[in-house]
Amino acid sequence: MSNIVEFDQNRKIDRRRQARSLYWQGWPVSEIASELSLPTSTISSWKAREKWDDTPQVKQMESCINTRYAALIAKSKKTGGDIKEIDLLGRQIANMARIRNYEKTGKSDDLREEPRKKPVRKKKNHFTAEQAEKLRQIFEDGLFDYQRLWWENRDQRNRMILKSRQIGATYYFAFEALIDAIETGRNQIFLSASRAQALQFRSYIVGFAKLVGVDLSGDPLMISSDLIENQPDAELHFIGTNFRTAQGRHGNFYFDEFFWTHGFEELFKVASGMAMQKKYRKTYFSTPSTILHPAYEFWTGDRRNRRLKKSEQLDIDVSYETLKRGFLGEDGIWRNITTIHDAVAGGCDLFDIKELLNEYSPDQFANLLECQFVDDSLSAFRFNDLQRCFVDAAVDWEDVDLVKQHPYGDHPVWAGYDPQNSEDGDNAALVIIAPPKKAGGKFRILERYQLKGLDFQQQAEYIVATLSRYNCTYLGIERSAIGDAVCQCLGNRIKCLSRIEYSIETKQRMVMKAQNVFRLGRLEMDAGCVDIVSSFISIKKTITNSGHSVTFKSDRAKDTGHADLAWSVMHVLINEPLDGDPQSNMIKVDFV
Repeated sequence: MSNIVEFDQNRKIDRRRQARSLYWQGWPVSEIASELSLPTSTISSWKAREKWDDTPQVKQMESCINTRYAALIAKSKKTGGDIKEIDLLGRQIANMARIRNYEKTGKSDDLREEPRKKPVRKKKNHFTAEQAEKLRQIFEDGLFDYQRLWWENRDQRNRMILKSRQIGATYYFAFEALIDAIETGRNQIFLSASRAQALQFRSYIVGFAKLVGVDLSGDPLMISSDLIENQPDAELHFIGTNFRTAQGRHGNFYFDEFFWTHGFEELFKVASGMAMQKKYRKTYFSTPSTILHPAYEFWTGDRRNRRLKKSEQLDIDVSYETLKRGFLGEDGIWRNITTIHDAVAGGCDLFDIKELLNEYSPDQFANLLECQFVDDSLSAFRFNDLQRCFVDAAVDWEDVDLVKQHPYGDHPVWAGYDPQNSEDGDNAALVIIAPPKKAGGKFRILERYQLKGLDFQQQAEYIVATLSRYNCTYLGIERSAIGDAVCQCLGNRIKCLSRIEYSIETKQRMVMKAQNVFRLGRLEMDAGCVDIVSSFISIKKTITNSGHSVTFKSDRAKDTGHADLAWSVMHVLINEPLDGDPQSNMIKVDFV
């Protein structure tokens, strides 16, 4: 009996819900009563007791949707239209639920179909494990054989590499250091002859990171990766050879062109101290300079031997045959010599050896490309005097900015040009020099350019375009051979042109003037200008064919030789009288 009563009670509740749903759908009370076969008074009583008219509209809509949803779900056979309606009603039920949550919290996020996710901020200078793996693969796939030799010996505590110019050493060591920073978290320090050279490492590293979609920024660069979690970011520092600013760092360090730096002993103490901890690595690499450079004894092992008893001294073999495949000496230094020929044999197809042999004198070729040290005892210029000219131009010359349209503003400059000799096939060279601002002051080499393969008219156009960025008040050009044609093209366009007629007396006077300027320390150039130093060293004193006079030339030269940069500089220096007063010869340039 009780079960029958309960059934009737539930049925009554369901009919009341049906009535309420129909009412909220807009049905009149009388029609609802007729539809459900109930007295009108019953429907009116339910309406009044449950306050159907006072119910919020959202709840009314939700009730109607639920009723319809339940009816469709209860159907045993559903049509395609039923399925679509069920899906639509289900989404509407979810919408109603979000509206109720919003009414409780007042948060707009509760109205979204999916809660707003907090944006995941990409960590700056960070490499994922996938990016690290891809970058290393790119690196290893692009190695030449000689670079792979360096890579295989990357864990040597000390490496010293004598290398040819332009074989990608800076490029390689920048990449190696980046990979090491990503994989080990060790700091990396790059020491170069100037700040500008050091920043070349940075430029390469930023470019490498872009290969895998990482944009590096900051100074120093702070690098993190998934491979070095829970430890400090690796720091990458790029510094010039001002040892006072180089102190206080620690990490792997790379010393670029150490055979050309001034004050090597002081720098060596600071540099080696940076990697004093055994976990760090020290790498020295450079083209050779002269046997008189302090770093030469470091290369040969004599620097170490000087502080030891004779019985404790070591005889380090630094011959090419021993070092061409790399050799770990008894002093714990892994040495290697990589010449231009080794680079070509190792897969580097960037060079034409025949062209280079034609471009450089034998001495310059041997020094810059075949890793042979220069004995400057026969040179007209002393290496030590030239080396003292090196400065960190990017730091020391605050009034010069080579990136600007007018790098030196309206200040006067002097220029020297050594034209290309078509018979010998050598280069042409243009130098731009800031003259002293007062008597006895310093010359500063702002820019230098070497040209090849241009006819006289093209050379003239290049000179005009380059000097248009400066207030040039003097341009000295050697006029023999093609130089005379260049002068004719420039004659109506540059009023400050000075034609230099070479003779034994003229060359002697130019060399004497340059020697005096160097001896007094009156010339400055960026420490990256090793080509200028090499050019001066290649000039030797010799006797004329008659045997009556002394003249100066470089190898394979009929007249001025292949020391084009040096002669271009001397074309400028000779414009200053021997008394050192720059004002007496200054003439304002006039571009027509």
